[in-house]
Amino acid sequence: MRRKLYLLFSITTALLALYSCKKDIHSSPTGTDDNNSTIARANESVSIWMTTGDQSKLLQQQGNVTFAADAGTNNTTITVNEGTTYQGIDGFGFTLTEGSAKLISGMSASAQSSLLTELFNASSGVGLSIVRIGIGATDLSEYSYSYRDGASFSLSGPDLTYTIPILKKILAINSSIKVLATPWSAPMWMKTNGSFTGGTLKAENYESYGQYWLDYMNAMKAQGITIWAITPQNEPLNANNEPSMTLTKENELGLINDYIGPKLRGAGFNCKIICYDHNCDNTDFPTYVASNSSYVDGSAFHLYAGDISALTTVKNATGKNVYFTEQYTGSNGSFAGDLSWHVQNVVIGSMNNWARTALEWNLASDPNSGPHTAGGSTNSKGALTINGSSVTRNVGYYIISHASKFVRPDAVRISSNNSGSIQTTAFKNSDGTKVLLALNNGSSTISFKVKWGSQSFTYSLPGGAVATFKWSGTQSSSSSIPIGQNVTLKGINNLYVSSENGTQAMNCNRSSASGWETFTVVDAGNGKIALQSQGKYVSSENGTQAITCNRTSISDWEKFDWMVNADGKISLRGNNDKYVSSENGTQAMTCNRTSISGWEAFGVNQ
Repeated sequence: MRRKLYLLFSITTALLALYSCKKDIHSSPTGTDDNNSTIARANESVSIWMTTGDQSKLLQQQGNVTFAADAGTNNTTITVNEGTTYQGIDGFGFTLTEGSAKLISGMSASAQSSLLTELFNASSGVGLSIVRIGIGATDLSEYSYSYRDGASFSLSGPDLTYTIPILKKILAINSSIKVLATPWSAPMWMKTNGSFTGGTLKAENYESYGQYWLDYMNAMKAQGITIWAITPQNEPLNANNEPSMTLTKENELGLINDYIGPKLRGAGFNCKIICYDHNCDNTDFPTYVASNSSYVDGSAFHLYAGDISALTTVKNATGKNVYFTEQYTGSNGSFAGDLSWHVQNVVIGSMNNWARTALEWNLASDPNSGPHTAGGSTNSKGALTINGSSVTRNVGYYIISHASKFVRPDAVRISSNNSGSIQTTAFKNSDGTKVLLALNNGSSTISFKVKWGSQSFTYSLPGGAVATFKWSGTQSSSSSIPIGQNVTLKGINNLYVSSENGTQAMNCNRSSASGWETFTVVDAGNGKIALQSQGKYVSSENGTQAITCNRTSISDWEKFDWMVNADGKISLRGNNDKYVSSENGTQAMTCNRTSISGWEAFGVNQ
């Protein structure tokens, strides 16, 4: 019963929103009222770009669709609500490994310029906004090295030859690019095993390593490069890569609090210090470090183990930011499988779990998945395969571009939901444009509704395909009650509220909506509404028994408050000051709940 009443509330809210939107449409031809306040416009045009698993469409623009007044029902409904906002977005990108930089450096001047413009220009290209770089070698460098392999600190070597010049060209295209710097290892002589692979930092060398960090920041500043953020160690629990170095959570906390933090802040460097930078199967490490350091802005994650929900776990435990900074696609992987898994987890999953960034791993590799160190990854496929001046765009390119091309830095994530096999995340850019990224993780084409305020459109997405939708305008108000409109109400169990034709108590257990599941919102006076189905009215029964739809007239028990929740769903409050509950569809609906939770909220016309 709870669900049914909630659903009814949701429907009423949606109808009210539609009514409000219709009034706004005729208020002013310029989209503003006499007080210059922005109002909603109907019929917003939606641009769409799609990538399919069979590669028949690769970030290909589709024909536009248009929002219209919301009507009818669809079992698969995505509701976008820009009134509910979450984290700000810093951006999307890849790691510019030394190997990537060398391959790009080897292109002809015209091919290189064209490629970098395509990648980093925010207006004409795919708008990558974050570049991760190694402090010294990564495992996708030609060999292992640091900046203190000699008697003094020096950037001289592969990075000064390849990485830094390419990074400068990127910054010349877009000076707002954020640079994230990460070491794979300290210099060998600072480590317990004297090797670039494994080992940890010698206790007596923490001070020297802190100075190494300061020397690096000063050297990059001298090159005209500002470091936006650092992580103290790539994968601090992985001793098997080349290069690599392990740090315990206590090691990393001490390194940040006693050396990196004081030295960098003391020298005026205000880059973000982000801890951990490893897999989602360990939440204790980042929680410990972030909770015990005032220098730490947040925690970074990879997903070679664990579940992406770890980001939410750590954010809730620490109250600090979370970032997703690496995930590779394999040279032997399938395009379709990688597209679906990575979009669902790395992009949609990380964003919906509070990440401010989503980065795939290597920007570019050669046809043999190189360059790499002797002990580095041999099957990491770059977003691009570069062979001379020839460029092949691989699945990683499309995974990230479906977000980076449309979601700009300083956007905020806004409310959207998953429904059936359609997985989504949504954003509002600083210019007011909205972006919805949707994945169909099923095998068959799905027709689904996208609802925005009192407007909606329906779209069909092939199985395994990804689509990005972008539109302008202001969401129509959902605060007006849809008096006189027919609505359906859907509970948290994704089933519809039924009047049961007045022959028994109401339930929230119907998989589809027909006459018994359709209600007319009636003005009951004094701001109250009544819900009518099949000529009879819904009654709260004053909360003393399951609710029914068998009253021939409206009295106090048939009057409800239509309440719009932050996520756009509605709740119904009876004259007894209690809320209608769907009861999760497991028993007849009631009107006896003192507060609103999932069972007491309903989607309207979904």
